[in-house]
Amino acid sequence: MKKGQLGFLAGTHVVNDLSQGAIPAMLPFLVSQRHYSYAAVSGLAFAASGLSSLLQPVFGALSDRTPRPWLVPAGFGTAAVGVAAAGLSGSYWVTWLCVALAGIGIAAYHPPATSQARAAGGSSQKAMSVFSVGGTIGGALAPTLVTLVIGGAGFGGSYLLAVPALVMVVLWLLKGPWMRARGHVPAAPLATGAAAKAGAGGAERADDWRAFARLVAVIIGWSVPYVTVTSMVALHAQRDLGESTAAGAAVLSTYTAAGAVGTLLGGWLGDRYGRMTSLRVGYFVAFPALLGIAWAPAFPVLVLSAVVFGVAMFLPFAAQVTLGQDYLPHRPGTASGLTLGLAMAAGGLCSPAFGWLADARGLPAVFYALLAVFVLPVVMATRLPDRNLTAPDPQAPSPVEAAHTAQQSL
Repeated sequence: MKKGQLGFLAGTHVVNDLSQGAIPAMLPFLVSQRHYSYAAVSGLAFAASGLSSLLQPVFGALSDRTPRPWLVPAGFGTAAVGVAAAGLSGSYWVTWLCVALAGIGIAAYHPPATSQARAAGGSSQKAMSVFSVGGTIGGALAPTLVTLVIGGAGFGGSYLLAVPALVMVVLWLLKGPWMRARGHVPAAPLATGAAAKAGAGGAERADDWRAFARLVAVIIGWSVPYVTVTSMVALHAQRDLGESTAAGAAVLSTYTAAGAVGTLLGGWLGDRYGRMTSLRVGYFVAFPALLGIAWAPAFPVLVLSAVVFGVAMFLPFAAQVTLGQDYLPHRPGTASGLTLGLAMAAGGLCSPAFGWLADARGLPAVFYALLAVFVLPVVMATRLPDRNLTAPDPQAPSPVEAAHTAQQSL
């Protein structure tokens, strides 16, 4: 495990998901100060999550074809600029376009950064959880930062939200050559004949698209409640339980911070008891916690339910990422883009529908509807097969090169 590289990548994940988490944290302020409807703010959630998720597989395929480490700083830098511009804009449609720009930056960041993290951590679930928790920490810090900036200076101070990412861009430029030399997981081409026997690219490393499709279906069912709860739990605290904007931001921060704990705990469980244990336990515990969010008669119950839900939802996170890469060992960027991207699109694409439901029936009805959606992934998570493959060493020769070397030595 390359701890220095992994730690630096986790830092970039902090600033990237700080921008990603800033968008739902801004929604209550947009409702109160710009008087947007639930449907309108759900449209912004779609622009951020939906568009980003749809584009991530594209960036994943690009990173598999040729190493593009520059996508990492370009991605989180663009995301931060989009968030800051969304706060400074006055028109809803300009705000929507700026949020969409942030979503594109987030899409560009995740596939190459996740592939680099897998290269640094190998098959360790804990290593992937360290990288993943960087993003969760960024998401947890976002509501507090947004509340301090916009609550204190108004939307005119939104440019301050881009400062952490700009600092990290400078650090990346200083670290750039080192990251280019060590940070890419190459897509090992399938080998045949002698090459298959000499290298690691034989049948046991073939891409398993059928199992991967089942994993994607599970993550789609995961993403719908995750994105919707992230977008609406603060509004739920304010509108249904009579709490302040600060209290709404606090429950959102607590929820995302619990996700960081769940990510690290899931990595530890995965290394100790197998990643399928962390995956299945997470889904089983998340279901009753979501019921608690829907039913919550008082703010403390909502906070407790959100904490348990956040921990449980992120127990499977590292396992899902590495499992997807092991299902498609020759296409790690594509696997990352699809598991973190296209599968997550369901949550963003469904946001407007849940926004309309909230306008018509109220937020508790939304959370009860999410329970019905969540039944299928809970059941499917128990049926996923495991596949234990060691992540390829970025410095190791490809299977074809290994076979050629073996032939020359004979």
